[in-house]
Amino acid sequence: MLFSHSKNRLEALSDGVFAFAATLMVVEVGTSTEFISFKDEIPNFISFGASFFIMMALWKLHYNFFRRTKYVDNWIITFNMVLLFTVLFYIFPVKSLLDSLLKRAKMSVEEFSQLFQVYSIGFALIFVCFALMYYRAYKKDKKVKNSMWLYFYTRHFSIFVLVGLTSAILAKFHIGLQYGFPGFFYGILGPLCYWHSIKFQKKYSLD
Repeated sequence: MLFSHSKNRLEALSDGVFAFAATLMVVEVGTSTEFISFKDEIPNFISFGASFFIMMALWKLHYNFFRRTKYVDNWIITFNMVLLFTVLFYIFPVKSLLDSLLKRAKMSVEEFSQLFQVYSIGFALIFVCFALMYYRAYKKDKKVKNSMWLYFYTRHFSIFVLVGLTSAILAKFHIGLQYGFPGFFYGILGPLCYWHSIKFQKKYSLD
């Protein structure tokens, strides 16, 4: 006997995982019991704040997906589980990267390269999951008013995947690593996404 999937339970589980990731970050910040001056703690607060809002931005993307479609099947559940696992894993390389930049911690070129690779691969994997979820919904959701928007977001997040993988390759081969080029490369997302949006809406006449 087949049962329909519960979107509400999937969202509740996802919200719990995001909340757990936020809790882990807070616990990590508050582990030291020594008295430290506020000035010394500023880099920790900045890296925590930036990591927190990055995670909240990912939560908003996740929230938007379930507002745009009500379709849920085993494939979407699977992609969502991989996404949640990656978010838990990904947020700590982000914080480590910010900590190393803000505190100017001594790190070898190879260590910095590896940290950037982990960050970029995690970034790419998150958006692979988003792209696959949207593509699955585009193929299967017959009730959505304009399914081409689901296809738009499939392609939109595929751009994020390509940029993340390219950044990982740049870091792997130390291309511009001393100048932070693998990080600055993410700036190309804005122009690429804008160009894709214009082209897509012209081609499919979307409002």
